Amino acid sequence: MRYIKFILVLVLATTFNNCSVYNFTGTGKIDAETFQVNYFQNSAEIVEPGIERTFTLRLQDLIQNQTNLTLTNSGGDLVYEGEITQYRISPMTATADQRAAQNRLSITVNVRFTNKRNEDDDFEKPFSFFYDFSGDSLPTGSVLTAALDEIFERITQDIFNESLAKW
Repeated sequence: MRYIKFILVLVLATTFNNCSVYNFTGTGKIDAETFQVNYFQNSAEIVEPGIERTFTLRLQDLIQNQTNLTLTNSGGDLVYEGEITQYRISPMTATADQRAAQNRLSITVNVRFTNKRNEDDDFEKPFSFFYDFSGDSLPTGSVLTAALDEIFERITQDIFNESLAKW
């Protein structure tokens, strides 16, 4: 009996995941077959080398992992492009001797999304997020890696939700 229940749950999950009405990422039916993510230039006043490449790859990976769309270099049905417009470190709290007790790294990415099959879905919009870290440390090494992981995870998910999940 337990074996039959397991098979039934597996069949239902596969059916819902493969149907065009619902899938587990919440995207519903996507009227596209391909997508392209153009290189996001870093035009921020403070430039952290390599973050533009990291962000571009993260966005590509997220879309590939959560949809059945095929990544292409040109002529994609869905096109993501834009630039990193802000990379800012700000003190958030101070100690009694006027030193930063906590700093915040904020990154803003301006995204232009084009859906060649449905122009009503097109948008241009900034997405941003932040990471707080100790005032005693600098955003380098493991602190920078952790910050970029958290910030880019949130920004790419927000872009995905805005463009495909419609949340």
